[in-house]
Amino acid sequence: MTLDPEIIRLLAFLVGVIAFASFNAAYLVWLERKEAAHIQRRIGPKEVGPFGLLQPLVDGIKLMTKQLIVPAGVDPVLFKIAPILVMVPAIMSFVTIPFSETLVARNLDLGLLVISAFASVNFLGLLLGAWGSRNKYAVISAGRAFSQNVAYEIPMLVIVVTLVMVSGTMNLTEIVGLQMGGFWHWNILNLAASPLMPVAFLIFFVCMLAETNRAPFDMSEAESELVAGAFTEYSGMGFGVFFMGEYANIVIGACVATILFLGGWHSPFPDTIPFFGASSVIWFLLKMYFIIFTVIWIRWTFPRTTFYGLLNLSWKILIPISFVNLILTSAMLKVF
Repeated sequence: MTLDPEIIRLLAFLVGVIAFASFNAAYLVWLERKEAAHIQRRIGPKEVGPFGLLQPLVDGIKLMTKQLIVPAGVDPVLFKIAPILVMVPAIMSFVTIPFSETLVARNLDLGLLVISAFASVNFLGLLLGAWGSRNKYAVISAGRAFSQNVAYEIPMLVIVVTLVMVSGTMNLTEIVGLQMGGFWHWNILNLAASPLMPVAFLIFFVCMLAETNRAPFDMSEAESELVAGAFTEYSGMGFGVFFMGEYANIVIGACVATILFLGGWHSPFPDTIPFFGASSVIWFLLKMYFIIFTVIWIRWTFPRTTFYGLLNLSWKILIPISFVNLILTSAMLKVF
């Protein structure tokens, strides 16, 4: 009995995706601690391994050896299934992300729609975890997360619809293919489609911070007010899976921003000498990690905003500007 080569390919990609997500979840914590330390003129992790590079492995082992406690009074089904609902959609979103023209697990025609759908399931995991905990801090966190998700999902999806109109497709590989030829062909500089494209990228980036609960928009996890938010009752790998899901979603957001606005795997300079035949993947990862570096930089630079300020920013500023950009793009596509 021989297995279908396509099944073997998909299984190999699934293992690779899980390994990639786990590696990023571990070492983005190290990057965040190091970057925060240097911003605050400290050293950061340095004892376990050279430059503290083995610290994430030790922390992971410590979490896996801790007991997963189910507190009395919680809903055991919702409490246990919530971390899975956060992590699995994040893993599945990687399946349709093209890291190069050929390095993609499944090239779906509706890849952008698939990622948007899985992002909504991820939010439900957070909501169920908070509700199943029956903890007042977790419930308040769920209410904040719901309001924040609704407010920032709208401008993000309006920007995505605008990019779909410009590209004429929801296939992520095709969207990247339309941006080849140098950085002046990237959507972030596509002023022929809309003069507000750089603003659209900024709106998308701000919404990405809010959707992934990153500072200064981490109101649903404000430790000074809500202990640990939706994760208050979780311990061991229950807390660890939530943590991994958060960083996996940051990577996915950075990947989507790279694909939609920054030319994906294309070099900013078409005549750049290939890096040992893998320049496309290297360029994609460089852009992706630059966005992640900026996300961490912002967290340790700007103070947490107020909850009303967070909602007003979306409803009063980002949503109107995103709709203006949509209407302007529609008019320019119709005319030109």
